[in-house]
Amino acid sequence: MDIDHRLRRMKFRAWHRGTKEADLLIGGFCDRYAAGWTDAEMTWFEAILEEQDVDVMAWALGTAVPPDAFCGAQMDALLRLDYVAIAMR
Repeated sequence: MDIDHRLRRMKFRAWHRGTKEADLLIGGFCDRYAAGWTDAEMTWFEAILEEQDVDVMAWALGTAVPPDAFCGAQMDALLRLDYVAIAMR
């Protein structure tokens, strides 16, 4: 699958999670960072998309520790993103 198709698919899945809160958190993260992702970073995000919303939200909000497989620079970025600013746009 080409990169553009892969990014569009990730963006759609990120913004159609089932709850507005998860859409804003996961979709907002995708909007903010996806354009510059490497293949490995896209693979990481695709794995995040397979996780339960409550888990991803807990990791992003710092109320739960993410599994080792998700720790690193991208998880750090997920923790730093200003979700209030995303919700206000």
